[in-house]
Amino acid sequence: MRPATQRGRMTPVLVAGFAIGAVFFWLGRESRLSSPAPPPVVAEARAVVARGDLSPVEQANIEVFERVSPSVVNIASIEHLASLFSRRVTEVPRGTGTGIIWDTSGHIVTNFHVIQNGTRVRVTLADQATLPAEVVGVFPDRDLAVLRIDPGKTPLQPIMVGNSSDLQVGQAVYAIGNPFGLDQTLTTGIVSALDREIDSVTRRPIRGVIQTDAAINPGNSGGPLLDSAGRLIGVNTAIYSPSGANAGIGFAIPVDEVNRVVPRLIRDGRLVRPTLGISAAPADLNQALGLPAGVAVVGVERGGPADAAGLQAFRRQRDGSIVAGDVIVAIEGQSVANFDRLLDQLERLQPGDRVRLDVDHAGRRREVEVTLGDPD
Repeated sequence: MRPATQRGRMTPVLVAGFAIGAVFFWLGRESRLSSPAPPPVVAEARAVVARGDLSPVEQANIEVFERVSPSVVNIASIEHLASLFSRRVTEVPRGTGTGIIWDTSGHIVTNFHVIQNGTRVRVTLADQATLPAEVVGVFPDRDLAVLRIDPGKTPLQPIMVGNSSDLQVGQAVYAIGNPFGLDQTLTTGIVSALDREIDSVTRRPIRGVIQTDAAINPGNSGGPLLDSAGRLIGVNTAIYSPSGANAGIGFAIPVDEVNRVVPRLIRDGRLVRPTLGISAAPADLNQALGLPAGVAVVGVERGGPADAAGLQAFRRQRDGSIVAGDVIVAIEGQSVANFDRLLDQLERLQPGDRVRLDVDHAGRRREVEVTLGDPD
């Protein structure tokens, strides 16, 4: 046990320590209280630097958008769904897309897939006026549709139509549309490639398609692809993207094709493809029999155009041997390597047209004149 005298000697040391600490605390507090306050922070707006004139490229972008945007509309497709347990009908949005004012009569051009599953269609103009639209005609094989609105006294501004036959890879293009529902959006790019081929909703190939790197996203479908003069050169229809968003590869139906199909949809409500009155063999038959590229005729409709022109079908005899028939290799000098190409050529013609067929029969070529029939 430690002596009591040792504990007594420690007490004055502790007291002195506390006293010194108290003095320093008080002096520090007094110093803080007596020091002057910091000056207030002054926040002033920075001086604005003049930007100068817009570049020629920027001016061109603005000019194209201001001139063409009134010709671009928003399209909403709506489906009516009836409840299983009541008679109540609910309107369900099926999707949105873009459309192009074609003429002052109120015709609107868009993609078929934009309105495909809709019961009702609404069109919103650039001034935000929303109008009901009726479907005038559709051509799913080219993913095209024509609507019509009644604008009343509202003046419509039809788009300027250009041509796609002389497009060049590298030339500037503009796309205006409603991606993800964001209306009146402008994107720019170039023609990345020409003569691409994509499948329509019916799985028929659409040929001569324009490829562009102008940003095209869901909602741009049916909108215009423009050249630097603000002319329509294509209708945006699809993108190539694993994610479903823009990946720099978009496709547009060439305007020459649009300008061929749309007037017929307005006039007839559909594109009437004239008939030859034949049945075509599958493509692998040509290879199996060593036939030239073309459409092998395996059936001729009695009394039809081909029958009247004397076309002969391939047929099989009782012993299994095949009697040679006709292979259509060209229409009006345009080669038809397969049945799809034949349909492409027929779409450019009208019922009642008299056309020249180049026909191969067992290695011998001849020309045959046929008057095309009406599918009805």
